[in-house]
Amino acid sequence: MDTVLTLGFALVFIGVGLALVRLAIGPTLPDRVVALDQMTVSIVAFCGLAAIRSQDAAFLDVALVLALVGFLATVALARFAERVVIRREAREDEEEQTE
Repeated sequence: MDTVLTLGFALVFIGVGLALVRLAIGPTLPDRVVALDQMTVSIVAFCGLAAIRSQDAAFLDVALVLALVGFLATVALARFAERVVIRREAREDEEEQTE
């Protein structure tokens, strides 16, 4: 069991690292939003693994709260990205009409 938990922690760290790279170099806003969501999911998985290793249910409470906050943040960022796209399209339509 200890080997499986160690492997799980290693995979979670790799996932967070790759998501951090995508967050830093993501060419578009949706790429960054998905990377942030991936980091949140990975940290929730980390809390689950920590709860199993330490046999303390408090980590599960932290994981649940983090999952809820992460969901709300993803929805808010998606809504923001949608507004940015709508504004950009409206600006392009105005530029086409003036030409």
